[in-house]
Amino acid sequence: MKKLLLIIPLALLIVTAIPLTLVCSCQQTSPGYPYQGGHMGPGGPYESGEQRISMEQAINIAEDYLHDRGGSDLKVTEIMEFEYNFYVIFAETNTGIHAFESLIDPYTGDMYPEPGPNMMWNSKYGMMSGMMWRNQIQSGEMTVTEEEAERYAQEFIDGYLPGAQMEEPDRFYGYYTLHVLKDGQIYGMLSVNGYTGQVWYHSWHGRFLGMEEFVEH
Repeated sequence: MKKLLLIIPLALLIVTAIPLTLVCSCQQTSPGYPYQGGHMGPGGPYESGEQRISMEQAINIAEDYLHDRGGSDLKVTEIMEFEYNFYVIFAETNTGIHAFESLIDPYTGDMYPEPGPNMMWNSKYGMMSGMMWRNQIQSGEMTVTEEEAERYAQEFIDGYLPGAQMEEPDRFYGYYTLHVLKDGQIYGMLSVNGYTGQVWYHSWHGRFLGMEEFVEH
């Protein structure tokens, strides 16, 4: 059995009201902490009495971001609606590689970077400095293949959610993200580090509600 290691960032030691998010791997564990703007309570996310935005509005928000950003180097490939947020994948138009992941608040429409692997492991678009962990973000060709990433993910999910299955990995810079299926339906997702094989479960989404995929040209 591989040794498990719990890493608690300084922010969580200071702000103890924020709950720990289980982040596991074949090798170690790390914490994650979701943020939902004004919809985060001390016990986790909660629903507002406000009207939720629709999938169409979420699509417009993502497209407006690309328009405001200028250029045509990125495109939206997928938007998933969950109980606590909309999940958006942006990909590079010239390489086809997935660039980064974003979340949209389902009540305010605010869009922000997804926490977890998107910020900590993304070697090209990541928001976090390697100085925080005294270790620079790894770059270069990933040493973990797609097949290995899917195997690591399945090994983890067999212990975390018996009976669930993994879909094929989406490749990002420095890691892979995979959908988790249970009884043939999307249940959630997780990411696998492209250099260490560490698995990080995305526990900040809530129930899956719907999905819109975009035809790639």
